[in-house]
Amino acid sequence: MSRPLLEVNDLKKYFPIKGGLLGGIKAQVHAVDGVSFHVSRGETLSLVGESGCGKSTVGRAILGLFDITAGQVVLDGKRIDQLSARVLRPLRRRMQVVFQDPFSSLNPRMKVRDIIAEPVRNFGLATSKADLEHKIRAVAELVRLPQDALGRWPHEFSGGQRQRIGIARALAAEPDLIICDEAVSALDVSVKAQIVNLLQELQKQLGLALLFISHDLAVVEHMTHRVAVMYLGRIVEMAPKREIFAAPRHPYTSALLSAVPVPEPATDRRRVVLKGDVPSPINLPSGCRFHTRCPYAFDRCRVEDPELRLSDKDHFVACHLQQPGLAGVAGVAVGQD
Repeated sequence: MSRPLLEVNDLKKYFPIKGGLLGGIKAQVHAVDGVSFHVSRGETLSLVGESGCGKSTVGRAILGLFDITAGQVVLDGKRIDQLSARVLRPLRRRMQVVFQDPFSSLNPRMKVRDIIAEPVRNFGLATSKADLEHKIRAVAELVRLPQDALGRWPHEFSGGQRQRIGIARALAAEPDLIICDEAVSALDVSVKAQIVNLLQELQKQLGLALLFISHDLAVVEHMTHRVAVMYLGRIVEMAPKREIFAAPRHPYTSALLSAVPVPEPATDRRRVVLKGDVPSPINLPSGCRFHTRCPYAFDRCRVEDPELRLSDKDHFVACHLQQPGLAGVAGVAVGQD
């Protein structure tokens, strides 16, 4: 079996909260607290969960946009989280990002040609001015930008076209991995479908790996290979797409999927409504982090934090109900009607 392109091992990122006259650390926000996964070449892994669960922080940590608290980020067999900025710089070419807002992520003072050319210049990928122009036009054609787009400014485009410019900028660096951080959440439904289809076509054509960060499960179901469900800084379930959507095994995953709109409103489907609010990442609950909202929680859930374990082939779940000898303790079949 070949080595994955990206490996994330027990990643943690805590943000300190300072206060008092001397500005000492009063507490910490446990934004990401022990996340592990891998992404293979040509694969799409989707990180999903409610807002504030830490999925975007995972993406930024992988990119090295801030120092991590603990854990490892391994790219193609080489650990990169401890590298200096100088050593990491050439490796950044292999990991690019498409941000959520297609307007604020583009420099309004640069024309589209210069936006796409910037990574080509930064990483020394062009041998001459003619080669640079050829690469710019080739990338613009890949994302299907209009012929006259290169000489225009970002504000002259629609949201979908701006996102195509953002994708073109990422592709210009000739990356192996693109992190899509809510890349379609700000777009209209019809435009969203176009961008999702474009990403899938580019993946097949270029062999790209995608880490797709999203809260839109309908989009995720359409384009991903595997799904990792996050709750309060941790992955609670991870499995191939078909298994997650057909037979979720964590109560939180079941609740998320039950909220996805269906084409036929009259379809009989059990809606799972979670009670209470998401606990604070500053003051985490003891035991399982989901037990304060879980309809199936029992005594062990309140005192022992379940590990993310292999439940079945390629299906990982962090739930006491799914561990050997404990299934059915609460008298329910999680994820099934």
